[in-house]
Amino acid sequence: MSFVLGEYRITGRGASAIAASIESAVGSGALPPGETLPPLRELARALDVNPNTVAAAYRLLRDRGVIETAGRRGSRVRSRPATAPRDEIRIDVPARARDISTGNPDTALLPPLADALAAAAVHHAQAPVLYGSAPVDAELGALARAAFDADGVPDGPISLTSGSLDAIERVLAAHLRPGDAVAVEDPGWGSVLDLVPAMGLRAVPVGVDDEGPLVADVARALAGGARALVVTDRGQNPTGAALSAERAAELRELLAAHRDVLVIDDDHVHGLTDLPLHCLAGATEHWALVRSTAKAYGPDLRLAVSTGDALTVDRVRGRYRLGAGWVSHLLQRTVVHLWRNDAVDVDATARSYTARREALLRALADRGVAAHGRSGMNIWVPVSDETGAVAGLLQHGWAVAPGARFRARSAPGIRLTVSPLAHEDIEPLADAVAAVLRPAGASRYA
Repeated sequence: MSFVLGEYRITGRGASAIAASIESAVGSGALPPGETLPPLRELARALDVNPNTVAAAYRLLRDRGVIETAGRRGSRVRSRPATAPRDEIRIDVPARARDISTGNPDTALLPPLADALAAAAVHHAQAPVLYGSAPVDAELGALARAAFDADGVPDGPISLTSGSLDAIERVLAAHLRPGDAVAVEDPGWGSVLDLVPAMGLRAVPVGVDDEGPLVADVARALAGGARALVVTDRGQNPTGAALSAERAAELRELLAAHRDVLVIDDDHVHGLTDLPLHCLAGATEHWALVRSTAKAYGPDLRLAVSTGDALTVDRVRGRYRLGAGWVSHLLQRTVVHLWRNDAVDVDATARSYTARREALLRALADRGVAAHGRSGMNIWVPVSDETGAVAGLLQHGWAVAPGARFRARSAPGIRLTVSPLAHEDIEPLADAVAAVLRPAGASRYA
């Protein structure tokens, strides 16, 4: 038995088979975003199964982030289902174009790794790490804790993961269950916006301005039952927002009335910014603060350091132990060498990114183009038409990231990464943006 929806035939007898049939259609594009699925009883009759079987199939799809329930309008394919991640919203960059869409660091500012890797190999030869060894190198843990202490991060044990997103996923999984709501920045890191529904969680977008998440939006999310809040402390992707002392204080005061909410601070630009850290760590009972080595030392150095309350860290460590086991101690010792020898001049790196970012912001402002970029390596330019802006800039020889990769409900925009830019690129790029927008762009992107 089967059911024809549009040009696609839904099949299956059990809940898993029905769910797999629908998810396959979503992944192939046969069932587009927004497509309404048939009512439970109608599909059950067509497939000659119990309505409870179809209900179970729909529940599986909701937990996978493939479909959503729209009240009386029934169930429909999510606008951006987990089978179609934002990372696939890319553009083909012609050979003649300059690519400022990737969000990568400037490779000229990354330290050479040869000495650090060699030191790690020597340490391994002297004291090989075997099964049963402590998951966190003692010196790495001490250095990480000292850095947290210097920034006023509350005391807590150290855990390691393979990058920031890995840590965020494991912390969410430590406390939440499918169907729980998570407050996320909008616009925000596309990987987080994809991760939340992929885990079966429900994303609740909160607006962002230059100082971080809007307090009123976070308050609405918490009042609506959000069980967790994910915040980028500095260098927010894509807007460059950085949590100010005043905004952090307002959010901490709000969270004091919601002590059961899980709070995750993402401080991925630690090591390449001169802005002070203002975080929400410790504002609630369960929390975590994550720092990655990717931006300061290179994306392929897959290591992130986290701290948090004892229960959260214990759960993350325990689950990691059952899967990957531990983060390679060769990587850990590499990072120890880099940290111990101050391989990155944080002040010089921060000045370099700041100079490029602020020069481009000034050049855009001189041409009447509103843009945002308080910290980090990206600038966010609000536009009325993303497709037109991206296509127009390609014609001028610049490849930029479409805002759709970073948005849920917020207004359109484009992201420009300043790390590939030299001083002589600033004026031509600003001229191109102004010519394409003529000018366009609102003064706020929340």
